[in-house]
Amino acid sequence: MRATVLYDNAVATLTAWQATSDEADLARKRTLELLTAGPAAMTRAHRPGHVTASTLIVDDQRRVLLCLHGRLGMWMQLGGHCEPTDETLTSAALREATEESGIPGLRLDPDPIDVDIHAVRCGAAPGEPATESLHYDVRFLAVCPPGAIESISEESTALAWFTPDALPSPLAAGVTQQLAPAFARL
Repeated sequence: MRATVLYDNAVATLTAWQATSDEADLARKRTLELLTAGPAAMTRAHRPGHVTASTLIVDDQRRVLLCLHGRLGMWMQLGGHCEPTDETLTSAALREATEESGIPGLRLDPDPIDVDIHAVRCGAAPGEPATESLHYDVRFLAVCPPGAIESISEESTALAWFTPDALPSPLAAGVTQQLAPAFARL
């Protein structure tokens, strides 16, 4: 039942979303095409590709919180796979951002800021061997409460705050395309 609820929410969200760029609109349309496979496209078991949710966290100083992904070795926004308990893309994005940042009370904007499609190696289930797949990543913005302190999770090697003009390296592809639509909403 929840898989259908999450699937229906993803279709509704992406159908109604006004893309923030031509590239994001193309990715939105491709993601809607993927979703014609049904609720399975929301799960990592769908090997051709699956929908993921991520969050760009910003603070009151207009800095972004990025994680150094432990397996990929690149700096990126926080996020990941949708889980069976997720009922909406926003709940998946908020859950991932909270788990990976350790910051309670994030204020998530329910309107996506970007959609990006990228190749990854991931297992069909946690602990399974990784194979090539595509992530159709729906990206959101979250504002960090004043004075919050981040706490690293086991998925990351590091967490750090960066200003948009001093981003770290190596930076995952697609991180910078989120900055303009995110800061336009603040």
